[in-house]
Amino acid sequence: MKSRSPTIRKAVIPAAGFGTRFLPQTKAMPKEMLPIVDKPVIQYVVEELVESGITDIVIVTGWHKRAIEDHFDYPFELIKMLEMQKKEKLLEEVKHTASLANFIYIRQKGPYGNGTPVLCARSVVGEEPFVAIWGDEFIYSKPPRAKQCIEVFEKYGDPVISAVRVPKETVTRYGIVDATNIEKNIWQIKRMVEKPTREEAPSNLAAHGCYVLTPDIFPVLENLAPGKDGEIWLPDAIRELLKKRPVYACEIVDGKYYDTGNKLEYLKTVVEFALQHRDLNGDFREYLKSLKL
Repeated sequence: MKSRSPTIRKAVIPAAGFGTRFLPQTKAMPKEMLPIVDKPVIQYVVEELVESGITDIVIVTGWHKRAIEDHFDYPFELIKMLEMQKKEKLLEEVKHTASLANFIYIRQKGPYGNGTPVLCARSVVGEEPFVAIWGDEFIYSKPPRAKQCIEVFEKYGDPVISAVRVPKETVTRYGIVDATNIEKNIWQIKRMVEKPTREEAPSNLAAHGCYVLTPDIFPVLENLAPGKDGEIWLPDAIRELLKKRPVYACEIVDGKYYDTGNKLEYLKTVVEFALQHRDLNGDFREYLKSLKL
């Protein structure tokens, strides 16, 4: 075990993808802005980061993602209107969204793939450890997933990936790890198998979604040969990093994974959160019952 690592204050959210699985909806709307009842997916991710102690959030976007910047902006005119109309509840929600964190926006440059936006944030992250987390999916847990991973990093001083147990029949969708249990929910990764067949899968522990990374990931990404579809992939960089230092998986305690980048899982998430919503749960529950499915 290493001495306590530096406190992590920065996070990177790659958000430059086209969201092709949701077309034509995502032709003009970023997939990260798809609503879960009354908040976009990316806001759940940002709130998780803030609750985990993150103060600076770098969102790597593209030309078609201005809506994300506008969502977290301070809407002076809207705030003045809500003040005049004395809509206090809405006013507080709008102010809350605008004041969550210090947001920095970078346009993605370079090859496609989820490793490129992480590399694009290098000049902002500098030589600090940081969190990289996807903006179109989330894990709801208490304490937050990112906080659980950060605590593992602070204890061991090496990169950490969040992990969840998945049904055996779905291992083909994820990066599955072969790992050694260190303590409780902490695993040291021996190898990662990206989207294996059921027979090839070394376990049903899927490691993805939230990465606590050290700055030595940047030269690895910079020198990484393009992988599948000619793109730069963060899991490929992690496999290279494994040759040089330990990488851990933090199996998330008391959490549920919401794959909101998938149409069916997105709809399930909306229904589940609507049933929990303080203003909607009763009426919406009765409506679902009336459908007599």
